[in-house]
Amino acid sequence: MINCPQTNAISRREALRNIACGFGYVAAAGIASQQAMANSTATSLPLKVPHIVPRAKRVIFLFMAGGVSQVDSYDYKPLLDKRNGEMLDFTDQRILAKTGMGSNQRVMKSLWEFKQRGQNGAWVSELFPHMAKHTDEYCIIRSMETEGVAHGPATLFLHTGSTNLIRPSMGAWVNYGLGTENQDLPGFVSLSPSMSNGGPRNYGNAFLPPTYQGTPVGRAGMKATEIKINNLQNPNRSPQRKKRQFDLLQAMNHEQCQSLPHNAELEAVIDSYELAWRMQANAPETMDISNESAATKKLYGIDEEPTDNYGRQCLMARRMAEAGVRFIQVNYSDNSNNPAWDQHNDMPKHKEHALAVDKPIAGLLTDLKQRGLLEDTLVWWGGEFGRTPYAQKNGAGRDHNPTGFTVWLAGGGVRPGLIYGQTDEFGQYAVENRVHMHDLHATILHLLGLDHERLTFRHEGRDFRLTDVFGNVVHDIIA
Repeated sequence: MINCPQTNAISRREALRNIACGFGYVAAAGIASQQAMANSTATSLPLKVPHIVPRAKRVIFLFMAGGVSQVDSYDYKPLLDKRNGEMLDFTDQRILAKTGMGSNQRVMKSLWEFKQRGQNGAWVSELFPHMAKHTDEYCIIRSMETEGVAHGPATLFLHTGSTNLIRPSMGAWVNYGLGTENQDLPGFVSLSPSMSNGGPRNYGNAFLPPTYQGTPVGRAGMKATEIKINNLQNPNRSPQRKKRQFDLLQAMNHEQCQSLPHNAELEAVIDSYELAWRMQANAPETMDISNESAATKKLYGIDEEPTDNYGRQCLMARRMAEAGVRFIQVNYSDNSNNPAWDQHNDMPKHKEHALAVDKPIAGLLTDLKQRGLLEDTLVWWGGEFGRTPYAQKNGAGRDHNPTGFTVWLAGGGVRPGLIYGQTDEFGQYAVENRVHMHDLHATILHLLGLDHERLTFRHEGRDFRLTDVFGNVVHDIIA
């Protein structure tokens, strides 16, 4: 045996801690934070005091990727019928970007008949007969504007408030600003997100602490019957053995947090594994719709085609809202660079997508209202932009239109039945009560009790926020 000098000796405790860093953390990365050791009911996402009195507690965002045509859905323009087929000069951002000059384009009327619906007399096309029955319950904003003329930048702008820079997603900002209502589930979930046009950045945390990022469940193109949160259960280990492992790793993480205080990435990993432990008993039940009544499933169009897939996602969203998930995004998309509603050459395909989402979305509104959840749940429907009133390249489709399109909001303190804003007589440009995407973000945050100018995070020497240095709350649409 070689006798080492006393100055080089290390204690058995320190040796075990160092070994744990080398093996235990590589194997499992931790389960519980130091705070959780001190208080088993603590969480890294505690409830926070809102800036103002909130009208909504949570958001369900029904994202229609690709751009629903406003002039074929909610923005009736009789002039398109009268001037159908005429060649007119439509100079817009898309044409200027492609040609550097204006261009004559063929006016294209809507392919679907419009009728006035509800007591508010909202014009809605036959694309959405089920959603049309709820026009007195949601606020239709027909004067939206956004940044970006292509799907990638416009989708990023919708989700993060920036067309190209790495910025936190809106759900992450909401998580950061309000904390969680349920410590056993993520605060922000994105159902079936696409890997294209922003991909993970659409639910990412960017420079916010990693614990605020969204949890993707499934992916675009996957059947809803197959989407789940992976690796929640290990069937090869008994509950007793898993509990022993949890206790050991919890102690190891407590020791590590003491030696590396204020390490945001380490704390986020620890928090995520602690949450994963709690989710084992809660998430599968929340996502399991098998115990829902036959009447409820029928309401969402489940076990029917073509509504089964999106209907299941909408029902999962309602269950998550009920369980306290703060921000839930229900994506209708695919993984291509030209997503679902992007009909450049084949406008009749809008009908196919409308059939898939119309009944499930109407069912969600009905279900939320019946359960008393619509009062404090803000439902947001829309895409990254709209579509042009002219036929692209004189064909059978429409191009992108970021200068005037439609979204609607329901519940959560919004004035029901309100029809807000106008586009020009062709439906191309917002001209009355214009609402920029920054304004919509500011308004949604306001309804949640957050002042968009005060919801900031300091990064690289400056304060950042979702709305950058822009945005105004649209008080006219608030009840």
